[in-house]
Amino acid sequence: MTAIAEAASTRLSPLARAKAILGGSAGNLVEWYDWFAYAAFTLYFAPAFFPKGDQTVQLLQAAAVFFLGFVARPIGAWLMGMYADHAGRRAALSASVALMCGGALIIALTPGYQAIGLWAPAILLFARVLQGLSVGGEYGASATYMSEMAGKARRGFWSSFHYVTLIAGQLLALGVLIVLQRCLPEADLKAWGWRVPFAIGALLAVVVFWIRRGLDESIAFKAPTQREVLSRGQVASAAVLLLLTVASGVIGVTTGPLARPAQILAAVFLVLFFVALIVPLVRRHPRESLLIMGLTAGGSLTFYVYTTYMQKFLVNTAGFSKGQASEVSALSLIAFMLMQPLAGWLSDKVGRKPMLIVAFGGGALTIWPIMTGIGHATSVTTALALILAGVAFQSCYTAISAVVKAELFPAHVRALGVALPYALANVLFGGTAEMVALAFKHQKMESTFYLYVAGVMTLGLACSIVLKDTGRNSLIIED
Repeated sequence: MTAIAEAASTRLSPLARAKAILGGSAGNLVEWYDWFAYAAFTLYFAPAFFPKGDQTVQLLQAAAVFFLGFVARPIGAWLMGMYADHAGRRAALSASVALMCGGALIIALTPGYQAIGLWAPAILLFARVLQGLSVGGEYGASATYMSEMAGKARRGFWSSFHYVTLIAGQLLALGVLIVLQRCLPEADLKAWGWRVPFAIGALLAVVVFWIRRGLDESIAFKAPTQREVLSRGQVASAAVLLLLTVASGVIGVTTGPLARPAQILAAVFLVLFFVALIVPLVRRHPRESLLIMGLTAGGSLTFYVYTTYMQKFLVNTAGFSKGQASEVSALSLIAFMLMQPLAGWLSDKVGRKPMLIVAFGGGALTIWPIMTGIGHATSVTTALALILAGVAFQSCYTAISAVVKAELFPAHVRALGVALPYALANVLFGGTAEMVALAFKHQKMESTFYLYVAGVMTLGLACSIVLKDTGRNSLIIED
């Protein structure tokens, strides 16, 4: 019996399957808690790291660092994706959570702008890059691992817990925020309280590292008869372009005459760097890679609009207090999280493709009225109801996001194929969501942002229409 045939006939016991799903998802929860803690506490720590000024400008600066964390995610996706496909899913999962622990601890301990000047935002940026590397690697490794361990009959249901824990991580970050808001005066939150969630994240990451070292390796990783070959030329060209990007970026933050040209060069080198990462994968798997990028563009942009940006939108546009905004966000996230298993189960019954069409088609049609309604809402109940309508459509994508990507690729390149196209699309659309929204608001053109989101979701709809139903044409052969 061949390794592939043996893998296809191998069945995990229900207890072993549950242990694998819970073990993988626990780490995913902590990873995303650490990632989202930055967004949840931006309103409080932005003044500590950036010079005093207009609140929207401070939020733009903090959002820029948030975006640079997204820039690091394709690098982490590429490195950890290759590592997961060569050394195993478990090894990559352990490495990613170790990086997240380091990033959270650095943020918790870094002095503010008044104490160390420009070193404060520089160190914040470094820590955020570490977290970006971690999350970039985490997504592909955990999505692949949980999809491979889920089993054919209920793969949509079990793999939906990937997004359950992703949302739970954000919810935990918001929960910590609400507790601190109720227990500390706002002055203390801005002075030192915002450090608490990052310290908690670092401690939790240590616990998860220990848990992940005890996970079983997936059967799919053990089965392939071939491994992806790492091209030295690709590594060399990517390294050179990354160094050029960093060098140009450093010059670009100066105030000299070369600053502006250096900024343009940094953007050009960054694009070329990303191209160097993705081109080999696109050459081997063009349809799969491009479809993942299109689906991720619409899905991630809308996800960040309804989750991380919504808290600021409720304060800056709708006029709610910070406490009200946090509580509305928490309630909507609880409902969003509970929708995931239901949508995942439904995809096992009706297929993945119909779910995606509902997600992007319904989302594109409703984003304008929902955001306009929230902006003019006078009660938290109205705002919450509108957000729930939006995330109900979004759940049809998020619940099956991991499994759709994993089912498109063969095992020997699955972690890389899931992670890298997703991370690149996140840089362009998810990572820029908050910056683009705040920039439109700063220019008094906020409603134009809703049209932008609708347009990107239409791209996701087009990809959903041409996509084969992965549930019925899955490349995950193991049960």
